Amino acid sequence: MFEVGGFRSALHGSVSRRAFLTASAVTPLAGTAAARPAARARSVIVLWLWGAPSHLDTFDPKPNAPAEVRGPFGTIPTRTAGVRFTELFPKTAARSDRFALVRSNVNFDGDHLKAGSIGLTGMLEGKDAEVPNFGSVVARHRGTADLPAFLAIGRGHPRDVVGPMKGYGGGTWGRNFDPFLVGCSPAGETDVPALRLLDGLSPAALDDRRRLLGELDRHARDADKWDAARRRAYALLTAPEARAALDLTRERAPTRAAYGHTSFGQSCLLARRLVEAGVPYVQVNWSQYVEAMTPNCDFGWDTHIFNFDLLPDRHGPVFDRVYAALLDDLRDRGLLDTTLVVALGEFGRTPRINGQASRDHWPQCYFSLWAGCGVRGGTVVGDSDRTGAAPLTEPVTPGMVGATILELAGVDSQARAELRVLPGQRVIHELF
Repeated sequence: MFEVGGFRSALHGSVSRRAFLTASAVTPLAGTAAARPAARARSVIVLWLWGAPSHLDTFDPKPNAPAEVRGPFGTIPTRTAGVRFTELFPKTAARSDRFALVRSNVNFDGDHLKAGSIGLTGMLEGKDAEVPNFGSVVARHRGTADLPAFLAIGRGHPRDVVGPMKGYGGGTWGRNFDPFLVGCSPAGETDVPALRLLDGLSPAALDDRRRLLGELDRHARDADKWDAARRRAYALLTAPEARAALDLTRERAPTRAAYGHTSFGQSCLLARRLVEAGVPYVQVNWSQYVEAMTPNCDFGWDTHIFNFDLLPDRHGPVFDRVYAALLDDLRDRGLLDTTLVVALGEFGRTPRINGQASRDHWPQCYFSLWAGCGVRGGTVVGDSDRTGAAPLTEPVTPGMVGATILELAGVDSQARAELRVLPGQRVIHELF
């Protein structure tokens, strides 16, 4: 391990530590810390199930529907009276008293990139990157210190063969409000993509103090040529708290095993470490690279084909294990009361099974899971019709999702108005 004092001494000369931190800072616009209302959620974890899980094959099954709708999976009881999940989620079903289930989510586009951008910004303008991600709003409202205020975990920003979705970051606020991206392998090895821009500098180099100081001195001489991504990565290296939070080897082996040695599992463990370290907003992108359709492209839950193969063999067991482990871990560490956990994708999947024995895009109805920060466990908000085609109750829009997340994170209606985000959107009070 390097000495913090020695590390910082390498920053004197052509560039200072303060300059790097200033380059990565985000400026709060919604009043001073003393004037802001207290946030019920000290931190938010969003589990972004990119690709859109089938609501009918997960948490809104229709066992009495015709065979071409209900699919092959049986259903199981949960700890919530009268509520059943498919048989793929026994651990989640056993913990249904710890989270709320919304069965009436809707989106306004059937395209992954557009719907994903709307889903994470809450506004139609999100599809064109004209408004910020919920995490960017929290980051701007709260500001930041050594640790980034908005961190995304995954191999990259969510994308399909056309390109990345546009609502992943700061939008017109600029790249300083984009999430700081960290990758996490199934073995729990963390990777900061921005560090690849610094030749010869990697997290592994931090264990070689002499090499580290030499590399930092060399790169500091070129500081004027660095972009914001390089400066933010450099600033992160100067924070011992960040290095500790990103080091999964500090976790006990049984804890790591509980999450499972998958990218999503270790990423969610990393998310828990980050909120424990005080990061306000963490988005975990489902990043399994299951290659359901095309090699080397992460379609995630986009199961136009092999839906009934991938869900029981891969997606279902992975999510069931990880979600249960995360809820257990947060509860056992006393973090669930101050951490909001939201799991959702960009839309659902067609009630009628397609010609490839799978399901296609369906923005008209889908689910979300909510836990922590006063959310009433065992609550079911909304209901869908007998085939899962449409909500029978008031639709829960992406704007309502965003308003609820931001309200709990301390960005109240006045602050949202000042920031010009989610005007007129209501909080999902039924969760509480």
